[in-house]
Amino acid sequence: MELRAVRDSAEHAGGRDVYLIFEPMAAAIGIGIDVEAPEGNMSVDIGGGSTEIAVISLGGIVSNNSIRVAGDDLTTDIQEYMSRQHNVKVSERMAERIKINVGAALTDLKEDAPEAYLVHGPNRITALPMEVPVSYQEVAHCLDKSISKIETAILSALENTPPELYADVVHNGIYLAGGGALLRGLDKRLTDKINIPFHIAEDPLHAVAKGTGIALKNVERFSFLMR
Repeated sequence: MELRAVRDSAEHAGGRDVYLIFEPMAAAIGIGIDVEAPEGNMSVDIGGGSTEIAVISLGGIVSNNSIRVAGDDLTTDIQEYMSRQHNVKVSERMAERIKINVGAALTDLKEDAPEAYLVHGPNRITALPMEVPVSYQEVAHCLDKSISKIETAILSALENTPPELYADVVHNGIYLAGGGALLRGLDKRLTDKINIPFHIAEDPLHAVAKGTGIALKNVERFSFLMR
C-alpha cells in the first residue's frame, strides 16, 4: 500500500519512469558498501522520523527492522527535559540547536566534550526570560531512553540474521548514517553495548540521497530497483 502511494505521488508529480528503492539499500550504497557482494553488511540509518536497520547481501535485504524513534524524538526529548528540569520553554528549533551543540549519547566524552550551551527562553510558569547553561551530560541523560530503543531494534535485526552473515557483520562492523549518526559518542556507546564495531559514514547526512543518485545512474545494474 505504501509503495503504491509513493509511486502514484511520483507519477502525479510528472515522473515518467518511476523507480523505488528501500531507504536502507540507498543508505548502504551512499555509504560505499558493495551491496552486491556475497557477504553480509549492516547499515543503521537514523533519520528524522524513523530509524531504518538492514543487513544486506547479494543485492537484497536479508534482515531488517524499522522503528519510529529517530532524530525528531531526540529533539522532543530535549524540549520535554528543558521544561521539566529547568522550567524553560524551548522551541523545536532551539531544541535542535541544543542537540547540535551539546547533543551526546555518553555522559563522559573525555577530550571531545563540548562547552555548555547557553539556552534562552521564557519561564514556563512566569513567562519571564531565562538564561540556562546546558551541559552535554544533561542531554545524554535525557536522550538515554530513546537511544536504548534504537539499541534494542539493532539487536532485534541481528537476532534475525543468518549465522554466516552475522559473522560478516561482526568482521565488517556496522555503518551509521543519517543525522542521528552525528550524535557525539553514539558510535562508541553502540560498540560497547553490542560488542561490534560501529563506523560513522563519511557523509552521514547525505548518504541516502547520494545512494539514490548512484542507483538511478545504474538502473540496469541494480536489479533490486523496483519499477
